Amino acid sequence: MYVQRTLESFFQKASRQFPVLLLTGARQVGKTTLLRHLCAKSRTYATMDDPLVLRLAQEDPALFLQRFPPPVLIDEVQYAPQLLPQIKMAVDTDRKAGQFWLTGSQHFHLMKGVSESLAGRVGILRLMGLSQKEMAGRAREVRPFLPPQDSRRRVTQVGPKPNVARLYGMIWRGVFPGVALSAKTDRNLFYGSYVQTYLQRDIRDLAKVGDEMALLRFLRATAARTAQLLNLSELARDAGVAPNTAKAWLSILQASGLVYLLEPYHTNLTRRLVKAPKLYFLDTGLCAYLTEWSTPQTLEAGAMSGAILETWVLAELLKGYWHNGLEAPFYYYRDKDQKEIDLVIVRDRTAYPVEIKKTASPSPRDAGHFGVLNKLDLRVGRGAVICLVTEGVPLDRTSVAIPPSWL
Repeated sequence: MYVQRTLESFFQKASRQFPVLLLTGARQVGKTTLLRHLCAKSRTYATMDDPLVLRLAQEDPALFLQRFPPPVLIDEVQYAPQLLPQIKMAVDTDRKAGQFWLTGSQHFHLMKGVSESLAGRVGILRLMGLSQKEMAGRAREVRPFLPPQDSRRRVTQVGPKPNVARLYGMIWRGVFPGVALSAKTDRNLFYGSYVQTYLQRDIRDLAKVGDEMALLRFLRATAARTAQLLNLSELARDAGVAPNTAKAWLSILQASGLVYLLEPYHTNLTRRLVKAPKLYFLDTGLCAYLTEWSTPQTLEAGAMSGAILETWVLAELLKGYWHNGLEAPFYYYRDKDQKEIDLVIVRDRTAYPVEIKKTASPSPRDAGHFGVLNKLDLRVGRGAVICLVTEGVPLDRTSVAIPPSWL
């Protein structure tokens, strides 16, 4: 069963502009499924997961392009970087838009070759796992989020209104299509296989990892720190590796689409701000698996319940921007007086503060730190507290509490 994705319309628009499009994202988020659906029978298809096709691409890329002429979809192109110069020559000969669609699970592994060979010829898009609206069949409704101006705004509900049990069930299961769309899929088996495949094919090969158990400890330590300030020395200590190793492995996780680093908003005018990024492990199902929460109920009642809710909300907000072809202007705020705002969205020189709380009874205190943004060189827009209410609730003149179903 194909599920419509928000990125479809922007991808098609970009394909009418660029001769080459590269779709990146973590493994199993649906890159190939999306592009094969869009191209139907009008485009040839080649995957580097086929050993014979991969060998041809690596050893004779010119012959490969004769055998798979454009328009073509080339899957997992990072395994055959030899193709990129040949694609450049083909595009320079014929600048027709939409000739080459490429997918790659290792964003960082592609960027050097892409920047050298295809600069000015390629559009790069990012795909994450399914959003809640995509799973509800409402992909076209996903928009870049800003706090609503009207707290009474209604949204179409699909099925019963969300509650804590349903929400944490979705968070615990995760958003990879292979596990999110089928209740029959064994969640533990899926993530166990995912981790093993990922260890064997991606991080271990690229980082030349000799100790797989150290890498597994690092993955678990990283997942346990979701929605926290990044402290590389502590992360390295808990994983039992050197700080430089931890930094390299974290870069691979980040570039592979599994980890997101939220940078702080700071200016030279305000020197008291914390400057370390916050770490988010983007797929909450994988995060819960690595941190060994066996059921949605134990996850909701456990010590990570607030952090993993914040992680899920941030990932949903990222999808609203990335799947509409936009950069996410996201920051957080924290100063040395411990005044913190979970998320600050900066658009058109206006800062929109957002807090994420695991509460169904929000109060104006939850938006109490929003006023610190007045110290910055930005206008301050309406703020939002995303929490477990079922309808929008005004908190004060400048902020509103909204439910996760509005995202």
